Amino acid sequence: MGERKLLVLFGSQTGTAEDTSERIGREAKRRHFQCRVVALDDYDVANLINEPLVVFVCATTGQGDPPDNMKAFWRFLFRKNLPQGSLCQLDYAVLGLGDSSYPRFNFIAKKLHKRVLQLGANPLLPVALGDDQHDLGPDAVVDPWLLALWDKILTLYPLPPGLEIISPDVCLPPKYTLHYLDEDTLHPDPGLLQPTAPRAFPSQLHPFPARMVFNQRVTAESHFQDVRLIEFDVTGSGITFCAGDVVMIQPQNCPEDVQQFCQLLRLDPQRSFVLKPTEPGTPLPALLPQPCTIQHLLTHYLDISCVPRRSFFHLLSYFSPNELEREKLQEFSSAQGQEELYSYCNRPRRTTLEVLWDFPHTTSAIPPHYLLELIPRIRPRAFSIASSMLAHPDRIQILVAVVQYRTRLSKPRRGLCSTWLASLNPEQGDVRVPLWVKKGGMRFPADPDTPVIMIGPGTGVAPFRAAIQERVAQGQRGNCLFFGCRQKSKDFYCQAEWEELVTRGFLTLFTAFSRDQEEKVYVQHRILENRRLVWELLSAGNAHIYLAGNAKQMPGAVSEALQAVLQLEGGLSPSEAEQHLAALERSQRFQSETWS
Repeated sequence: MGERKLLVLFGSQTGTAEDTSERIGREAKRRHFQCRVVALDDYDVANLINEPLVVFVCATTGQGDPPDNMKAFWRFLFRKNLPQGSLCQLDYAVLGLGDSSYPRFNFIAKKLHKRVLQLGANPLLPVALGDDQHDLGPDAVVDPWLLALWDKILTLYPLPPGLEIISPDVCLPPKYTLHYLDEDTLHPDPGLLQPTAPRAFPSQLHPFPARMVFNQRVTAESHFQDVRLIEFDVTGSGITFCAGDVVMIQPQNCPEDVQQFCQLLRLDPQRSFVLKPTEPGTPLPALLPQPCTIQHLLTHYLDISCVPRRSFFHLLSYFSPNELEREKLQEFSSAQGQEELYSYCNRPRRTTLEVLWDFPHTTSAIPPHYLLELIPRIRPRAFSIASSMLAHPDRIQILVAVVQYRTRLSKPRRGLCSTWLASLNPEQGDVRVPLWVKKGGMRFPADPDTPVIMIGPGTGVAPFRAAIQERVAQGQRGNCLFFGCRQKSKDFYCQAEWEELVTRGFLTLFTAFSRDQEEKVYVQHRILENRRLVWELLSAGNAHIYLAGNAKQMPGAVSEALQAVLQLEGGLSPSEAEQHLAALERSQRFQSETWS
C-alpha cells in the first residue's frame, strides 16, 4: 500500500469548483488522507509525474474556455512534446461543473479527462458532468459520484489498522486559528490600498489603486436601469491593454453590512489578529495582511453578501446550540433537503448576512476561527474595457449596469461591485479603486484594413467602443456596429459619439430600439434587413464578426440570423450555413463573449 496522499486540483471561475474541491478535501481528512487542495495554476505541474492520486475539479467558462486559474496548466498539458506514458503512475478522477444551456457543456472536464488518459494515467471512474440546469444543481451528479469515488479510493488505499472514518457528526478542526493581539498593541489597518511592492506589475495579489476620474449616469433618470460610464486614471501603473481586454475590479462590502455582521457575531471591528495554520504546510490566504483587523477582514475579504452554498449550512450546523435551528441547518445541507434549500436561498437570492439573521442562536455561537472556511472570499469582478489607450492614454473606461432586482424578499437585491462603484463620487475627494487588467477573450484583427461587424446590444457594446476608438485612431473606416437597446431616448449609450463617427465616415451604424414601436425589434432583425451588406463584408471583404452581450436568448437568435444571411445571400443550404458559421468560429473570424 502506497502513501495515503491525495491532491485535489481545481479550476474555478465563480467559486463553485473551489467549494466542491474543499468539500473533497474535508471528506479526505475524514478518511485519514494527507490532502492538499490547490488551484491548478498555483501547482507546479512538473510534479504531476510524481503524484499517486489526483482529483481534478474543473469548471467550463464562456464558450468552452478554461477558468482563469487553470490557463497556464492548460497550455502546459497540451504541449506536443509531453511523452505519451509520462503519467503512468497516476490514478485520477475528473469532476466537471458546467451548464447544459451552453453549447460546449463541460468541455474542459471532458478534454482534460481525455488528455490525462492519453498521457498514460489510470482513470478511477468515468468523468462526472455536473449541470447547473438540473433541479438540484451540480450536486445531483456530484453526490453519487463522490460515494463511488471513495469506494474506489478506499479499495486502493484501505484505512490504516485501528483507524475508522471520522463520523460526519464530528466537526473537523479549522484550517486556521485566529489569535487576537493585545488591545495595547496598536496595529493600524493596513487597508487594501497599501502601496504595491516596488515595480510589482498590477495583478490580483498587487492591484493598482486607480483614481476614479468620473462616474456618469448614461441612462435617462426615468429609465428603470442605472448604467454608468466610469473612468479611472492608471498613470504610473505600467498597465497597457488593447481592445477586447478586461479590467478586474476588487469590490468591498458596504459599511452597514459590516457593522451588522459585527453586531450579530459580537465582534469588535477594531480588534487586530494574526492567522496561524493548524497544519504545517498550509499556506496563509495571500490577499489578507498579517496582522489584520476584523474591520479589514469583513470589508475587503469575506463575501458576506453572496448567496451561501450548501457547505455553509453544513459547517454552520456544527455550531448551533439550538435544536430547531440545528435541525433546519442539517436539512439544508443534506441531499434530500436541496429543493428546500433552493427555495429558501437561491431562488430569492438570500445573502449570507440575511441567513445569519434567520439563525440568531447559531450565529452568536460561531467561533471566529471558522470564519474563513464558512464564508468565501470576495471575488474580483470582470468588466470589458470600453475605451482605447490610443484615444484615452493612461485611462480606463467601463460601462457598468448597476445590478438591482426584486425577489419575494422585501429588500431589493443589489450587485456587490456595481452598487459599490455607483456609490463612489470622485467629486467628493480622492476615490481609489483596486484594479488590474487581463487579456480578454476577444481579439480584433491585427490588420486594421480587415472590416469588422460588431453586434453589441446593451452594455455588450463596451468592448466595441474600445475597438472602434482604436481602429478610428488608426484611420480605419470598415467598422459596422449593430446596437440594440429599449428606447432611443433612454438607453442609447454613447449616442453622440456614434453619430459623430457616422458623419465622419468611420462607422456604419444600425440600431434596434426594441420598445419604440408596437412590435419588438432586436439586433437580429436588423442583421436580416441588412443581409446584402453583411454578406458582402463577409464574402468579398473577409470581415470578422464579433458578438457581446447577455447569454440568454440573444446569442442563439443572432446565430440564426447570420445563418439565414448565408442561406439567402450566399445560396447555402441550412446545414452548409451552420457548418460555415462553425468554421468561422474555429478560425476566430466569429468571436463571441456572453455573460449571464
